Amino acid sequence: MLLPVSSYRLLPSYSGVYLFLDKDGKIIYVGKAKNLKNRVSSYFTNKDLGEKTRLLVTQIRRIKTVEVTSEIEAFLLEERLIKKHKPHYNIKLLDDKRYPSLRINYKDQYPSVLLVRKQLNDGATYFGPYTSATSLRTVLKLLRRIFPYQSVVKHPNKLCLYYHLGLCPCPSVSHTENYKTNIRRVIRFLNGDKKILLKELLKERGKESLLEHFEAASQIQKQIDAINLITSPVYKPFEYELNPNLRSDVIDASLDELAGILHQYKVPVKDLKRIECYDISNTSGINATASMVVFTNGEKDSGSYRKFKIRGDYHNKPNDFAMLKETLGRRLQHDEWPSPSLVVIDGGKGQVSAVKTIFSQLAVNIPLIGLAKREEIIITGDLKEIKLSHHSKALQLVMRLRDEAHRFAIAYHKKLRSKATYV
Repeated sequence: MLLPVSSYRLLPSYSGVYLFLDKDGKIIYVGKAKNLKNRVSSYFTNKDLGEKTRLLVTQIRRIKTVEVTSEIEAFLLEERLIKKHKPHYNIKLLDDKRYPSLRINYKDQYPSVLLVRKQLNDGATYFGPYTSATSLRTVLKLLRRIFPYQSVVKHPNKLCLYYHLGLCPCPSVSHTENYKTNIRRVIRFLNGDKKILLKELLKERGKESLLEHFEAASQIQKQIDAINLITSPVYKPFEYELNPNLRSDVIDASLDELAGILHQYKVPVKDLKRIECYDISNTSGINATASMVVFTNGEKDSGSYRKFKIRGDYHNKPNDFAMLKETLGRRLQHDEWPSPSLVVIDGGKGQVSAVKTIFSQLAVNIPLIGLAKREEIIITGDLKEIKLSHHSKALQLVMRLRDEAHRFAIAYHKKLRSKATYV
């Protein structure tokens, strides 16, 4: 998107990168933002700008934006564009020693992930340099929760604080067998090899399941879910540069693919303008909650989200099926809310059957599917199974819905549980 500077209020509220151009069309500044509209607007509405920033603002004539699907992608794309255009008002990469890089020496017995200021010819693997140490630490913080690693060269011969936080295996103390596997996966992620990484994790999860190591398989599934959540989906930065409309293209392609698959399986969707997704969260039936998240035209519509405090008594006898029936029954009483084009349930055949029952009792005909967690299989309203590749844009869209509903339900459940603790 390319706009005159006076039209900054028309910018979208998406993650992305913004470029300021001067009167000659030269790029003078590149930045990234979680919310493009809010971030760019701050340059023109904030009265407490520094002298350098005020001077920058006086020279802006046009604003170019490139939308992406995640903050991580914005971070990667910003780095590429700064290096490519070398804008006057960005920090110049004249001396790489001033900027952080990542160093990983896989040949070490227990490799560390280290922030360094200089890259040496020592056989280690380096990533960077990166112009934003803060953004780099944010990415590492997310990554470390998925694949814990040690961040010092010589780890003390005792369990550290990060061990108790689940962020460091302390391999030299605990002798973690799969520590190097974790490091290899960190490297894959930083290289952008998401597809290979997920394929490897899915294969390992299947192997653990066959051996009935269900706890290990569950942990691997959490890693898979976390990677999908923070990258959803990953595209290399240059793809956005070549096609500035890639974000909307991805969303449109996901909706078209999902609609085509549902039609193939006789799910009677007319369109996918409004998709509602539901999830239940509780602890042994206590403080049970349900979430309703809404995607409008493939985008999160947080203003339409709703949360439900379950009214039924399920103390020590949790019943997700009954909770779903209660939730959908209450939702369908709200005629003032727009009718959904499709309802998605976090769950398999049991959950879909429960919702189908309440639909039948209330004589409503709304297209319905579920997403079974273990194998990520879509379940239709007539209980047919749709198995899609994990690279399927349609499946990724349904997974995004499920993950958002899960996040929203857990957040409300934790809030109720916290209130109960202090009563």
